[in-house]
Amino acid sequence: MISARIERLPFAGFHKRLLLMGGLGYMFDAMDAAVLAFILPVLRIAWGLSSVQIGLLGSSTYIGFLFGALLAGTLGDLFGRRAVMISALAFYCAASLVSATVNDWPSFFATRIVAGMGTGAESAIIAPYLAEFVARRFRGSFTGALAGFFSFGFIAAALLGYFIVPAQDNGWRIVLVITAMPVVMLLWWRRALPESPRWLESRGRQKEAEAILDRIEASFARDGHVLPRPVVEVTAPAGKPGTLLTNFVALLAGRQARITIMTWIMWLSITFSYYSFFVWIPGLLVQNGMSITKSFSYSLAIFCAQTPGYFSAAWFNERIGRQGTIATYMLLGGVSALGLAFAQSDRAIVLAGICLSFFMNGTYAGVYAYTAEIFPTAVRTTGAGLASAIGRIGAIISPILVGYLYPNFGFAGVFGVTTSVLLLGAAAVVLMGIPTQGRSLEDIAANEVA
Repeated sequence: MISARIERLPFAGFHKRLLLMGGLGYMFDAMDAAVLAFILPVLRIAWGLSSVQIGLLGSSTYIGFLFGALLAGTLGDLFGRRAVMISALAFYCAASLVSATVNDWPSFFATRIVAGMGTGAESAIIAPYLAEFVARRFRGSFTGALAGFFSFGFIAAALLGYFIVPAQDNGWRIVLVITAMPVVMLLWWRRALPESPRWLESRGRQKEAEAILDRIEASFARDGHVLPRPVVEVTAPAGKPGTLLTNFVALLAGRQARITIMTWIMWLSITFSYYSFFVWIPGLLVQNGMSITKSFSYSLAIFCAQTPGYFSAAWFNERIGRQGTIATYMLLGGVSALGLAFAQSDRAIVLAGICLSFFMNGTYAGVYAYTAEIFPTAVRTTGAGLASAIGRIGAIISPILVGYLYPNFGFAGVFGVTTSVLLLGAAAVVLMGIPTQGRSLEDIAANEVA
């Protein structure tokens, strides 16, 4: 009955507020991660850092991401989505503020890992949490649009990095304080965000779930919406509330195992390829005499291409399905990368770079939407968090592997490996995935993995 009541809700002000709240969380997550690229060159000089130390600082956020995503997923299923999301934001803001005050690289390294844990936790919990409030007919577009807010964070980081960091000696500290400003969102989130009724129902807390839905439906009535009668569907029988161990076991049990492994391959392939391209391509092209990649116009064009990439994929999520969107954008991302590899003029470099940014970021809009709906409610954030954490492994190892491939195999080796990984990810989604378009979360669980 909980599902039926949610499925009859039209897309209205309630959902728009959820989209804004979750989207702002993603925006600040992306801004915090991206701004480090503009801060490290300043710290290299100010603190006299070696290349190894800079490399460690560069990986700090991603190390935190890995553990944050894993923790958020497991805790979200055990203790609730809302508590984990709010705690992750508080964790991240506090660590960002502290990182702005330190005066040595080991302390900065430690605080950036902690901040990364907060942003990684948020990134893993927001989409599966908020997707549980959305009806099937616009869930894919909603969740894809949530991920689209990442692009605003990257653009904001570029603007902060170019205009505030170099403006004065302590510009980098000012930027880190700015990235901690979402602490003010805590007051809004604590008041406005309800716990997921679907999660409460999965934990046997039926009365609490119904009370929350009563308040949500009352807000729709105040806005003049007349709700149709709920249509109850056949769903999987509710099981006992899980524990940490049983939740992990459930991810690899029966038909769910294939879906879980598919998400690991999907996340690992897109994240590995994404960071291979965007960490190394500028430097590799510069070594080949294409200095345009260091210009502000090139960087800003790459960042701005993210926005239409995300939101176009959010639109396609409901037109061709999540699997079709992910596979198509992965393939076109690989084609764009090959175009960049063989570009011979500044204009061709910029065009190929824009296309690469468009399709690779668009893939994430499909990935976030898909991951949020292919696990049963009882293990949804555990599955999503584990997949996200495995993806972060790709972010950590890909720059290292490319650093080995390029001296030994050149451009062909780098682009051959990364494009092959993209093809593997696309094939896994198509062959191992399940259709979710136009289906309720309960229908997916009952008919695909139960």
